[in-house]
Formats: sequence, C-alpha cells, structure tokens
Amino acid sequence: MPNYRPPDGRTAEPGKAVLARGTLLHRVHGSHRGADAFNPRPAHCLYGGGRFDATSCDPYGYLYVGLTAAAAVCETLLRALPFDPAGGPRLLPRRSVEGRRLSTVRLTADLTLVPLVSARELAGVRQDSWLVHTESHDYPYTRDWGHWIRRNTEPWAHGLLWSSKREPADRTAVLFGDRCPQGALRVEEEAAVDFDTADGREWLDALLQPYFVQLAP
Repeated sequence: MPNYRPPDGRTAEPGKAVLARGTLLHRVHGSHRGADAFNPRPAHCLYGGGRFDATSCDPYGYLYVGLTAAAAVCETLLRALPFDPAGGPRLLPRRSVEGRRLSTVRLTADLTLVPLVSARELAGVRQDSWLVHTESHDYPYTRDWGHWIRRNTEPWAHGLLWSSKREPADRTAVLFGDRCPQGALRVEEEAAVDFDTADGREWLDALLQPYFVQLAP
C-alpha cells in the first residue's frame, strides 16, 4: 500500500538469493553509457525515476538488469504499451530504441540479493506484491521502501531481485554500486546488440514478435 510507511527501525527479516559467479545478466541502456556502468544520478524524491532508484535521501549508483534478454527488453521497452483494440500488433515507436543497445555482462563474483519474488519473501520486508508490481505513479513510495530495505540489509545486500512485471516468467534485479565488489561485472562485448543498426532492429523484432509487438515503420 502506498500510504503505509516503512516501519521504524530494523524490523525486516529479508531472505537471501545468490547470483553465482559466471551468471549472465542483460540490460538495455543508452549507447553512450558503458554496459557495466552504474547510474550515478539520484532520482527526484517525488517525480520521475525508476522503482528502486537512488534519491538524495539515499544516494548510490544503481544498475537494472534482467536475468534474460527478454526480461531486460520487456522491462525497458514495453511499459504502458497498450494492445490494439482492432487486433493489430502493438507498435513500438522507433524513438524508443534510438541510441540504445542490449548488453550482456558476466558476474566475476557471487552477488547476494534480497529476493522479492514469493509472498513469503515480500513479507520478510513487510510488503506484498504491490512493491514490485505497482506502476510508476507509486515509484516515490517504492523508492522509499527500497531505501528502508537497504538500511535493513547493510552491508551484505548487493541488490534486489523480483519477478519482471512485463515478463513474469523471468527475473529482474537492481544492483547497488556502493556494495558490489569492484570489477564484479565483466562486459561480454561480442553479445551486444545495437538497436541503431539493421541487424539490431531485426534481432529486436524477432524477440518482440511473441509479445505481439513490432517496431513502428
């Protein structure tokens, strides 16, 4: 519930999920930013920003990833993309992918995340599925809860893990730059897909087709 504030003090009982060394993670990001670069800019406390971004109340570098390429693409590109009442495919505006690419990084160390997948795991941080399924109008509240979870898991939690809202069969995560070991992400350069190229757009169309989505002409 957005009107339920995090409890006072360290009252959470979070679980632990380990992403093992060698695990591949995927992210969609601006081509100007390195695949392993954490976003250093805090979101506004009230406006804009993502589900678990840093704010001035808790500044840290953050990096969102999917455990599959599909999760990374769906989480980034399919937000608020409605179905066509006439039955046609959903059209993804080309401006949504301009200057973007899909990158893959490999973990060089085990990372321990707070799992927010099951009802039991969410209850461990005194929440329910609202925390990971609510839309952007509630993100100021989810960011506040994310900061509270961080305080309750200092210093061991390297990030948070939950079911992708747009591809529930897969998992997505946010990693904390101030807690992940230096060099924990190794970029797999040969796996990059540049959406500004013809090959990249063809790859993207093929991935999106099962979701009844295609790039707009």
